[in-house]
Amino acid sequence: MLENETEYPEQQEPELEQPETVAPEMVQPQGVDVDPVMIRAERVKTEIGQVLVGQEEMLDLLLIALFTGGHVLLEGVPGIAKTLTAKLLARSIDTGFSRIQFTPDLMPADVVGTPVYNMKTSDFNFKSGPIFSNVVLIDEINRAPAKTQAALFEVMEEKQVTVDGVTHRMSAPFFVVATQNPIEQEGTYKLPEAQLDRFLFKIQLQYPSLEEEKGILRRFHNDFNGALRETVVAVLSPTDIADCQQRIEQVYIREELLDYIAAIVHSTRNNADLFLGASPRASLALMKTAKAAAALAGRNFVTPDDIRYVSFPVLNHRVILTPEREMEGYSTREVLDEIVKKIEVPR
Repeated sequence: MLENETEYPEQQEPELEQPETVAPEMVQPQGVDVDPVMIRAERVKTEIGQVLVGQEEMLDLLLIALFTGGHVLLEGVPGIAKTLTAKLLARSIDTGFSRIQFTPDLMPADVVGTPVYNMKTSDFNFKSGPIFSNVVLIDEINRAPAKTQAALFEVMEEKQVTVDGVTHRMSAPFFVVATQNPIEQEGTYKLPEAQLDRFLFKIQLQYPSLEEEKGILRRFHNDFNGALRETVVAVLSPTDIADCQQRIEQVYIREELLDYIAAIVHSTRNNADLFLGASPRASLALMKTAKAAAALAGRNFVTPDDIRYVSFPVLNHRVILTPEREMEGYSTREVLDEIVKKIEVPR
């Protein structure tokens, strides 16, 4: 009996160490190294931070969009560094940059380009427009008419332009940053929902805090000509961006968190306060940007906080309040925050 008793635990030990008791999805992945993504993002923020005061969240969201192949709409009153930030971001990347000022008389050909007759060859040659660059700043996008705005549909979604049946592809990276003023609406053309949906983020910018305002004055009191902007140098290459995109794709996300994203987006379609809910494109955008947010934080796995962090900039331009809620003074943020709060967070 003594021998049997001593042998009994030895025979049962392997059963006690079986991995069935540990849920596979709770095991921390050993996957991709996201440190290069975080380091490169910090380099860009350091360069831009030599000029820009505050707006840290906007910078993070811009980098998330850049690293996931999306585009950004910046909305805010004049003078809060929307255009400046886009220019500084372009300076920190070793790529091409172009700026397009949208006006009521701007034509689609002024944006994408047009065939030009060559008298020597008696043929038409395509002359590319300013959209053919890597970082494209579109200032006051809502000041151009619908036909000019529609010229951006194909190029923003498919990264190509088709003119006279010929397709011209954009070089990578291709990143559009558009700005608009939400206050002054005279002489503007509201972006249609289909155009808004092409933007990964809509970032609503606020006035700087009192301390940030003091910092702006101290930084520029001896820089009337904007010489400080010239100190920003390129610290990111197209190869770096492509590498970051590949690493972000491999960031681990649990099945429960995919269900969490689906539940949030689905709730926008069944909410009495919303006339229009978000599409599956919003679900994909939440997944991609949550992965990028995790990578910028130095993690190779997504948490519910990452999803909540990007939920408002991803969803706020893809939903429409009912007329009743608008008349009652509700904001899109209030409704979306309430939706996210009601969804059970995966553990």
